[in-house]
Amino acid sequence: MQRFLERLAWPDPLPEEEQNRLIKSVSQTVLFNAGDEIVPAETPIDFSSIILDGFCCRQRVLKTGSRQITAFHVPGDFCDLHAYMLKTLPDSAVALTACRVGIVPHERLREITIVQPHLTRMLWKSTLIDASVYRQWLVCLGRQSALSRLAHLFCEFYLRLDVVGLTKEMSYSLPVTQSDLSDAMGLSLVHTNRTCAQLRQKGLATFAQRTVTIHDWERLQEAAEFESEYLHLGNHSRRWRSAGSNSEPAIT
Repeated sequence: MQRFLERLAWPDPLPEEEQNRLIKSVSQTVLFNAGDEIVPAETPIDFSSIILDGFCCRQRVLKTGSRQITAFHVPGDFCDLHAYMLKTLPDSAVALTACRVGIVPHERLREITIVQPHLTRMLWKSTLIDASVYRQWLVCLGRQSALSRLAHLFCEFYLRLDVVGLTKEMSYSLPVTQSDLSDAMGLSLVHTNRTCAQLRQKGLATFAQRTVTIHDWERLQEAAEFESEYLHLGNHSRRWRSAGSNSEPAIT
């Protein structure tokens, strides 16, 4: 649960009492294999799910068989917190790797809203940050080039994983396929492969063996037109050192 607590505390630290309340809200943990459906689409549910380990995505599959990935979720994320109010998801949550998931009954979330106003606001803010990410994705899909889209996604993943301690210097594990990336960016598999090669040839980033290595953070941000404000990092806000093209993020 530590990654989840760190993720939720992006904007504001959580007192120990609230952390304990969240930990106790998990009724059980469930293991899923890659490809398993964690939460089905358009099906009433009475719980929400925290990704404790592994990666999952949210997706819609059309009648033609085409798939659009609408979100990626990393360790520490609720993949369906908004289902507490809506009771169904318009898209399904599917495990991309083996996942360990914490199940939080909606009844326990309801109890939190009654007795923990600050924690309630933090959970609400978490759903608003998810919505902010969706809006940024919409801009990327609608108006950016393929290279900018992929660069933006690599920048976003770096910061989201760094907050929960899953980066190593300027590299991180990204256990997805190029097909997953293409379905998230609205590109063909061939176009995605070509775009990965362009990022590598330009000396910006490499995606190989399901690992992203960022070679030039400053130039990768420029290629992506990346600004981190939409992630609302709060106490993890960053400044960027400008000492050379290979500058690394520095936490303030």
